[in-house]
Amino acid sequence: MERDLFITEVALRDGSHAIAHQFTVEQVTRVARALGEAHVPYIEVSHGDGLGGSSLQYGLSRTNEMELIEAAVSVSGESKVAVLVLPGIGTVRELKEAAKLGVKMARIATHVTEADVSAQHLQTARELGLETVGFLMMAHMAPVEKLVEQAALMESCGAETVYIVDSAGALLPHQVRERVRALRQRLRVHVGFHGHNNLSLAMANTLAAIEEGATRIDGSMRCLGAGAGNTQTEVLVAVLEKLGIKTGIDVYKLMDAAEEIVAPILAAPQEITRDSLVLGYAGVYSSFLLHARRAAKTFSLDSRDILMEVGRRKVVGGQEDMIVDIAAELARQKTGTAVNQEERYG
Repeated sequence: MERDLFITEVALRDGSHAIAHQFTVEQVTRVARALGEAHVPYIEVSHGDGLGGSSLQYGLSRTNEMELIEAAVSVSGESKVAVLVLPGIGTVRELKEAAKLGVKMARIATHVTEADVSAQHLQTARELGLETVGFLMMAHMAPVEKLVEQAALMESCGAETVYIVDSAGALLPHQVRERVRALRQRLRVHVGFHGHNNLSLAMANTLAAIEEGATRIDGSMRCLGAGAGNTQTEVLVAVLEKLGIKTGIDVYKLMDAAEEIVAPILAAPQEITRDSLVLGYAGVYSSFLLHARRAAKTFSLDSRDILMEVGRRKVVGGQEDMIVDIAAELARQKTGTAVNQEERYG
């Protein structure tokens, strides 16, 4: 099948954040089967925080992710199932287990300045015969020179593709262009882009990445992803067809899957709410949204204040426990201010 670029559908992984990791085997089976029938090249399946992510800190899964992976593999046809692994959360043991179930691609994700921790997982993935992808998250948090350095490190460790990952949905189109262009000039491997829609720029940023030569692109049907979701896959495929860019995907079947199978999974449509907007504005990890909402309820705070402070402190993925600490500190400051005002104005 002729393709000018390859799309990975991430709703069954990134979308896990949006539904508190409550996917069922039946839901994954129906989505994966439909994606296979629509000829989507890759389908990512795992906990929102990757293999091994089910925990009190990151959110407990309703269903063991290996069961979800096995279900997806069994019905996806020629589409290949991918998994995300964050070293320090997911282990080599879990990667090997996923490979035995029929996974074909491993996407190894690190913070944009910590590519060195990906070496073991990338090398193991290559040994297992998997396609290997390096995922540089929170790409807005490093200057272009640092991003290029870290991407080159992932390439040297065995990554066949390196992604610029706008985890916070904070990048602007000219920043995406600059980063993709720099990676294309430096790397010999494929360059990918993963966007979030917190500033309503996921589609614009994705098109900017493609125009600069990115050939590995992520999307999620119905924007089912963390924060305000990702680039909407069915819309992206339609736009690319209008531009004469071949994806090999049946756009009608993808539309039907999005409308009839994915939409009912969402408790409410993905949209840019004040909380998801502040994620992009503050430049914080999209999966922080649910954690900030819970902490805000516990401490009677505005979740936006929590997220803005998280952004100021440059908290990164894996430090979700700090959100509660920050909320508690803000609550103490709020109480102290109220007491001081009462004493002052009596």
